[in-house]
Amino acid sequence: MTENNPYPSVPYQQPGQHPQPYQAGPHPPPYGYQPMYVQAPPTSGYATASLVMGILGILGGWCAFGIPCFLAVILGHVALSETKNGRKGGHGMAIAGLILGYIVAIPALLIAIFAFGGATLDSTP
Repeated sequence: MTENNPYPSVPYQQPGQHPQPYQAGPHPPPYGYQPMYVQAPPTSGYATASLVMGILGILGGWCAFGIPCFLAVILGHVALSETKNGRKGGHGMAIAGLILGYIVAIPALLIAIFAFGGATLDSTP
């Protein structure tokens, strides 16, 4: 193309040479075609928080009295109910947060029951 000619130039052809056949552009996709780049639903904030609290609980839950683990369990159950219908993503993160939370929360709860619960049952007035 030149500045004066707005139309694309035709490639030079030798005399006696047949013109190039017309090649059509890309065809539209077939009916019902789903592209591979479908946008995923937004991730649930509760699922992310549950996973973060579960990791914090595993790493330092023993020095924080298991509070991050209990938060991971609560937030994980909220996230599971939020991601159940598929409008929000993060179902796997919610399950991972629940598992990490329960790994420390259940033994902490059992230790608390046996350590403090037994002392109150044995004390007779």
